[in-house]
Amino acid sequence: MTPKVAIITGASSGIGAATAIDLSNRGWSVVINYSRSADEAAKVAASCKDALVVQADVSEDAECRKLVQATLDKWGRVDALVNNAGTTKFVDHADLDGLDADDFLRIYKLNVVGPFQMTRACAPVLKTSHGAIVNVSSVASQLGIGSSVAYAASKAALNAMTYSLARSLGPEVRVNAVCPGYVDTPWHHTAHGSDRAMKIAAHYSGLVPLKDYARPEDIADAIVWLIEGARQVTGEAIFVDGGLHITPPR
Repeated sequence: MTPKVAIITGASSGIGAATAIDLSNRGWSVVINYSRSADEAAKVAASCKDALVVQADVSEDAECRKLVQATLDKWGRVDALVNNAGTTKFVDHADLDGLDADDFLRIYKLNVVGPFQMTRACAPVLKTSHGAIVNVSSVASQLGIGSSVAYAASKAALNAMTYSLARSLGPEVRVNAVCPGYVDTPWHHTAHGSDRAMKIAAHYSGLVPLKDYARPEDIADAIVWLIEGARQVTGEAIFVDGGLHITPPR
């Protein structure tokens, strides 16, 4: 039986890497996409049974098409797309002068336009395979929190696009989003330093009903379920945040 094939953007670390490894362990062939972290992407691929590593900046349409073509050249099919690549700028929400139009455009280009372009490039083959798309959003999309106003707004736009695409690509393709809260990824440690990142994680754990923060594997669990199961689920934004979105303000 020919293995199914998944493309995971931004898969050199964190949630993307965990998703690639989980799908590989379940018998999938996986495409490890990265923009700059070649060594890290190679390490993720080494943890997978059947992986293709492809460098591409998914904010550029030609790069998206190149990524999908490389997948088709190797395996001739695409069964799942995980739009995980993203970016931000860390600016306090009250600091309105800390963001300018170029910041918004850069963040939107990767966080919103990138997933759209990847979806467009994959749509014909995903329709053939009756596949699934999962967009990695954020609890910031609903609560207006997180690293910056621009980031929160981009994730809200990603959710809205998820609903639109779920309608337009059905019935052949299911389209959903996952909305993590704090996740212990290298992204946070790079941005804040490890000591500060763990203090943020501890604070987060004290706020949420489940009294813990997520690891990348927790988000991967939800992504894989939306891909492999969830036959009647489309157009959903599923919160994987320990309950932060239902936590009363403090």
